[in-house]
Amino acid sequence: MQKKIKESVATLLAHIIKVDKRDIEKEAPLFCDILGQDFECSEVESKAFLKDIMDTEYDLDQHIQIIKMALREDKISKYHLMEQLNHIIYSDKITPEDYAFFEKLKNELFESH
Repeated sequence: MQKKIKESVATLLAHIIKVDKRDIEKEAPLFCDILGQDFECSEVESKAFLKDIMDTEYDLDQHIQIIKMALREDKISKYHLMEQLNHIIYSDKITPEDYAFFEKLKNELFESH
């Protein structure tokens, strides 16, 4: 399960880089730092994740659901994930799509039942 969560978090973070068509080499250090902090990813592994995600089609909603299920009631981890996403968003130009994605994720993770 930890591997799935790591892949899903990496996909969410890389999604911003991909949709904004950002410079992968410029964004890679921050991406690697974030994955290294929470998932003990090496720089090599993180860069490989980033490059794979950039070249692959993915189901973003599926990755959101994996994270949502894994974090369930862990609000601290949810806030931490949102903070990390915010770091990626603010590391370069900010687009309306970035804001919409941030809001979508926030609503998915913190929705009331």
